Amino acid sequence: MSAAPESDWLFGRRTVQARATIDIEKTPESFHAYAVPEGVEIRAGDIVQVHGAPYEIEFGDHITLECPATVQRAGAVLRAWTAFTAFFELTGLYEVGFEPKEHA
Repeated sequence: MSAAPESDWLFGRRTVQARATIDIEKTPESFHAYAVPEGVEIRAGDIVQVHGAPYEIEFGDHITLECPATVQRAGAVLRAWTAFTAFFELTGLYEVGFEPKEHA
């Protein structure tokens, strides 16, 4: 049984096809992978799946390319839940690195 289209805004089942710019770097200066869908605003709880991007590059390489992507939109309930739980994840970082080291 599938959800009615009227409930999509609440529970989120809609997908959007887009092109994504992929930036992958594996060098001594940076180790990152970014996927930025073009023309689609990403909101809390949305899921972005990139199709055809390399999953591994050699050390020292930096590549930028475009690939197709699917964005699965989160509904209002999941967006609210993601924003709520993200606040507590963020506050957990306050304790990291600010406690004095134990003296041996």
